[in-house]
Amino acid sequence: MALSSVPEQPVVVDGRRLTCEHVRRVARDQAPVRVHPDGVARARAAYEAVRAVQVEQPVYGRTTGVGANRSVEVTEPAHGLRLLRSHAGGAGPLLDAARTRAMLLVRLNQLAAGGSGVDPAMLDVLAEVLNRGLVPPVRTFGSIGTGDLTALASVALCLIGEAPWQYGSLEPYRLDPADALAFISSNAATVGEAALSLADARELLYASIVIAALAFLAVDGNPEPYAEAVHEARPHPGQQAVAARLRELLADQPIKPARIQDPFSYRAVPQVHGPAIDAAIHLERVLAIEMNSAGENPLVDARHRRVLHNGNFHTAYLGLALDAMRVALFQTSALSAARLSTLMEPEFTGQRPFLAAGPEGSSGLMILEYVAQSALAHLRQHAAPAALATAVVSRGVEEHATFSSQAARNTSEAVYAYRVVLSCELVATVRALRMRGLTPAPGALREAYELADAALSPVTTDRSLDEDLDQAARVLPQLAGL
Repeated sequence: MALSSVPEQPVVVDGRRLTCEHVRRVARDQAPVRVHPDGVARARAAYEAVRAVQVEQPVYGRTTGVGANRSVEVTEPAHGLRLLRSHAGGAGPLLDAARTRAMLLVRLNQLAAGGSGVDPAMLDVLAEVLNRGLVPPVRTFGSIGTGDLTALASVALCLIGEAPWQYGSLEPYRLDPADALAFISSNAATVGEAALSLADARELLYASIVIAALAFLAVDGNPEPYAEAVHEARPHPGQQAVAARLRELLADQPIKPARIQDPFSYRAVPQVHGPAIDAAIHLERVLAIEMNSAGENPLVDARHRRVLHNGNFHTAYLGLALDAMRVALFQTSALSAARLSTLMEPEFTGQRPFLAAGPEGSSGLMILEYVAQSALAHLRQHAAPAALATAVVSRGVEEHATFSSQAARNTSEAVYAYRVVLSCELVATVRALRMRGLTPAPGALREAYELADAALSPVTTDRSLDEDLDQAARVLPQLAGL
C-alpha cells in the first residue's frame, strides 16, 4: 500500500501525548510518525534495567514459560521465537489496513512510555513500518481482552521475516527472543480500534445536534425544552452542553412553534443525546490513559531497577467505557429514527405523506424509515454489554476476561450503523425544508443546510435513494466541523 500523499506535520510519538485524533490521522490519512527522543530514552532505561534483573531473579516470559507454564524455567534462547510462532494463531478475516495501522501506532507509543524492556531499536522499526505503509496480516479473532497476543505475535513474525507483509517488504529485524513476550503483551489492537471508533463517533455526535436543529425547523418545533433554566434545574454536563448548542444553533431563527409540546424526539434531545456526549468524554479519558501508559506485564520499573508482575493487561476500564458508549449511541440513534418518522407525517410538515411528489400514491422517502430501522437493529444487536461475559483459560490460571476486544469491534459496528441512521434523517430533513420553502437564517444552520443542499439531489420523484444516503454520509464530517 503506497502512501499517496504525506501530510507535512508528523505525529510525534513520545509515550505521553497520543490522542484518538492522532490515531485516526495515522491510521486513515497515512500521516507520518516521528519518535521523540524522550520515548527512546524511557525505552532504553527499561531495556537496561530488565537485563540486569533477569540474571538475578525469574522474570515472566523471559526466563519462564507463560500462562499455566509460568513456573517452568526456560533457558533455551529460542523459547521466545517458539512463543511468537505458537501465539500467532488468529482466525477469521484479516483486519483492514486502518485498524492494523492503529494497532501499530498504539503499540509504538506504549513502548515509548517505557516499562516493556523491549530493545529501544524497535521504536524506529515500528515507525518505519508505519511510514512505509506496511501492513501485517492480522486476523480478527484471537483476543479476549487480556492482551492482543495473536495480533501482535503476527506482527512480530513479519518483523523478523518469518511471515510476509500484506503490502511491501522490510529488511528482517533481529528481535532478541527474550523480548518476544514483552512485545506482544499489550492490548494495542483493541485500544487502536477503540480510538478510531471514538474519533468517528464523536464526529457523528456533533453532526447529530446540527441535524436535529434542522429537523426542528422543518417541523416548527417548540424551543422551550432547550431553555437554560430547564437544564440548570437538572445540570448534567452533557445535557447542558447539548441544550446550549441547540440554543446557539437556533438563535435568530424565525421560530413559530406549532405545538405546546413536541414529541420526545425533539423535546428530549438534550436528555438523550447528552449522555452520549458524556460517554464519549469518559471513553476519551480512558483511552488517553490506555494509549499513553506502560500497561505491561511484567512491568519494568527502570527507576528502581525492578520488575513487577501485575494485572495491567486487564482492560475492565476500557471494556466498560466502550459498553456505555454503545448503549448511549443506541439511545440517541433511536431518537434520530423517531425524528425521521415525524418528517414522514403531514401533521408535522404540512406536506404529503413521506414527503412524496408526483402521482398520488408515490412513496417518496418511505423506504428511509426501513433503512434507518434496519441500521438501528444492527446497532441494538451490537450494543449488548460485552462485559456480561467472561472466560477461564490456560488450565484455570487465567480465570477472568473482559472481552474488551469484542466491545471495541462492536463499537465499530455501532458507529457504522449510527452513521446510516443520521444520513437518513439528514436526507429527509433537507427535503422537508426544500418542500416547505424554508431556508435557515444566516449562521451555522444556514451553512449546514447549504452544505447538505449542495450535496443532495433536488429530484423529488420516486427513485433510488442509495446515492443520496452516500452523499449525506459524506457531508456529516462537515456538519460536525460547524
